[in-house]
Amino acid sequence: MNSSDVDIERMRTAIGRLLDHDNRHGGDAIAATAVQVWRTGRRKLDRGLIPDGSHAEYVSTVAEVAQIAGWLLFDAGERESSRAAFVESQMLARHAGDRPMKWFALDMLAMHSIEYHRPDESLRIADDVLSDSRVPPRVALLARIRKARALADTGSRRRAMREFAAARSGLEDSITTRDPSWTWWVDERELSGHEGESLLALGEPNAAVPKLQRALDLATESNSNRRVILYYSVALLTAYASGQAWRECESTLLSIPPLLEEVASGRSRRRLRATLREIARTPDSPHWLSDLAREMTAAPQLSGSCG
Repeated sequence: MNSSDVDIERMRTAIGRLLDHDNRHGGDAIAATAVQVWRTGRRKLDRGLIPDGSHAEYVSTVAEVAQIAGWLLFDAGERESSRAAFVESQMLARHAGDRPMKWFALDMLAMHSIEYHRPDESLRIADDVLSDSRVPPRVALLARIRKARALADTGSRRRAMREFAAARSGLEDSITTRDPSWTWWVDERELSGHEGESLLALGEPNAAVPKLQRALDLATESNSNRRVILYYSVALLTAYASGQAWRECESTLLSIPPLLEEVASGRSRRRLRATLREIARTPDSPHWLSDLAREMTAAPQLSGSCG
């Protein structure tokens, strides 16, 4: 085994460890480590140190590390750095001829565009993926979900729901041999969560609640991904606050502090702070809930800076 093969194995080992930590504790603490692994791999590429026999596999592996770094930076709330990582992942995957990794990087870019309110860009990416006749079913399903989210953000309710219906129909089919291994996480929880977020974006918090509750229930049942449980707890809180369901707000709010002790996700903390501010300043919010929201905002887990 040459040194490049050893480096590939090390990067793959690092990927597994980084993702395991992310699932349990969020991306904040390890995003910098992922960036270091990515940049170290890229440095060897830039210096032309990879032999021809290992070159394509090495480039593909660095593309995967860049994608993981981008995801962790995204979860940590590092907007520009995460986008740069996804763009480089896509570029490297194209160079390596690794279509599955290219599709993954494009999906991450579409996700990033939705998070930071660029629905037109997300629509362009989704349509580009869907226009590729070689795209496997689950990759197309994800593209439809991204497209639906972007359409909801532009207020196109009917078109968004049509895309979700097509995605749900595709979800009923099992993963095929054509689907990349990374699509394993596309499931009922993922789809329900995105439907809930879309309804919330469309100004329908009461309709969003059962979808987000379903996603949270499925995440809690597995109990293997604390980051996801925090994410959907905050999303559900946001829906209750938007619908002024104050008692439900309180019970959901009280479930969040133990999660904040375990999970460090800048993305979820940023959203939580925004929701707490909304609760505190809404005139119709009961004083006991406003006081609780202000108290939580001042807690150490939220009072510090976030990306």
